Amino acid sequence: MIGRLHHVIVDCPDPAALAAFYSELLGLPVTWQEDDFAVVSASDTTSGIGFQLAPDFQPPRWPDPARPQQMHFDVMVDDVQAAEPRVLALGARRLPGGDSHSPVYADPAGHPFCLIPRPRWAPLIGPQAGPPIGIPQAGTPPLGTPQAGPSSPRADSPSRRPEP
Repeated sequence: MIGRLHHVIVDCPDPAALAAFYSELLGLPVTWQEDDFAVVSASDTTSGIGFQLAPDFQPPRWPDPARPQQMHFDVMVDDVQAAEPRVLALGARRLPGGDSHSPVYADPAGHPFCLIPRPRWAPLIGPQAGPPIGIPQAGTPPLGTPQAGPSSPRADSPSRRPEP
């Protein structure tokens, strides 16, 4: 092994807003937030999804190959039909394509994602399953607010643009 995944970084026009969307969608907390960067992960010591400010961001146009998706998330759910109204209420919008088993949506910044049925091998996701692994239980102290510096999620990140 050469390395370990730290974060998947997603360009967007509003990192805090997109982190809040994915926090609700995935049931994971926002564990780091600055004006131009935010992270959603199981805890402040695990890898997750980073959202990076891109002032000139041009969202993908699904399924237009002139502005392709570049990446997308498959979000597994217990019941695709029951999840759709909840996803739309968060600010997602349904996109053309996909099918009833794996419909395609756009997050508030325009990135496509799919809802997919939970495979039999995966544990239940809904309220009967309990909180995701790594999420502090009620009564535990809240996560601290980390300070920018060498241990920040962005430190030495190849996705961070050089300062002007």
